[in-house]
Amino acid sequence: MDIILEQPYIQPLHKDWHRQQVASVAMLRLDVLHPVVSGNKWYKLKHNIQYALSEGYTQILTFGGAYSNHLVAAAATAKAYGIGAIGIVKGQYAEKQLTPTLKECMDYGMQLHFATNEDYAKKGTADYLESLSNRYNAPFIIPEGGANEWGREGAAEIAQLIPQDYSHICVSVGTGTTLVGIYNGTGSEQQVLGYVPMKHGSYMKEIVYTHLEGMDTSRLSLYDTWHFGGFGKHTAELVSFMNTFYNDTQVPLDMVYTAKMMYGVQEQINSGFFPADADILCIHTGGLQGNVSLGGQLIY
Repeated sequence: MDIILEQPYIQPLHKDWHRQQVASVAMLRLDVLHPVVSGNKWYKLKHNIQYALSEGYTQILTFGGAYSNHLVAAAATAKAYGIGAIGIVKGQYAEKQLTPTLKECMDYGMQLHFATNEDYAKKGTADYLESLSNRYNAPFIIPEGGANEWGREGAAEIAQLIPQDYSHICVSVGTGTTLVGIYNGTGSEQQVLGYVPMKHGSYMKEIVYTHLEGMDTSRLSLYDTWHFGGFGKHTAELVSFMNTFYNDTQVPLDMVYTAKMMYGVQEQINSGFFPADADILCIHTGGLQGNVSLGGQLIY
């Protein structure tokens, strides 16, 4: 079995959407890449899986929450390449009522193990990772969101799909892996804007800048205004925006990342934040499976 990918493409958004307040707005449709391993997930996983296989690992272990796109993508990719997968899920409560996301992980053969919030917070510490390695027979451990050197290497490949004539590149930020990869691969005149969907998400600046140490970061900006209550949360206003956006563009957005980013971009355009000659490219990072919990609230 293998992962069959479609070719991403750039879709211009009609001038009515941005009211001609900027030169242009377009979306890089990474969401069309694959139904499950969509958007940036494939890029962050591909080199991790290849490395694990080349080093003779028989299983991977990674982390995520109850609605984690990363967990589903890792489960599907592992199955496709014939390697076992273990998911460490945040919150013991999640075991009592499995989300559609976690059920899908299990359908792909991923073994789920549920950690308390306290233990999950240790996922970046050497002692905790060593205990997991001993407990689960030395798997190849992939950080949450693929946030390691192989994940950043893959994310940098997204930049190869970005033409140099776009002045502003907008991308949602989870672990910062995709943002760092894109920043490393874009031109010296291109502004990179990161939209953090977590409440009080300004802490991401320190994480991102750690991986850009010694580099000129003057082209980089992060915003955490449009979180709609916190990570994975949504409001009726956000759902209404998603439906209106789909009516106008035929582009489905996911409630966790891209919808919040596009809401923020629209507010910035309307407020005159961008210069009138801005050519804006927004990265659609996929993850549409996360919309399952919205049920019939969406028109797509």
